[in-house]
Amino acid sequence: GAVDDRRAEAEATAKRLAGQLHNARAEVGADDPALAVEDALRTFGADVIVISTHPEGRSNWLERGVVTSARERFAVPITHVVVDLDAEAAGV
Repeated sequence: GAVDDRRAEAEATAKRLAGQLHNARAEVGADDPALAVEDALRTFGADVIVISTHPEGRSNWLERGVVTSARERFAVPITHVVVDLDAEAAGV
């Protein structure tokens, strides 16, 4: 279903980002982003947290202020990456 499709998309993005970053670990966590970050920080230390979202206007996380909230809540630096899968598919 749609949830499985979104999870598969998130896992593919995480794998791609980990492959592009030196000494990176990427995984898809809980549906709640703050809980996913908390779980990850308990599992392994992180020098930086990368939050990947769809572009503004198509990102529920941006509308909910997830990136801003994470920057306020966690001491680890947050990097926000916008992934526009539609533009990538179109070769833009």
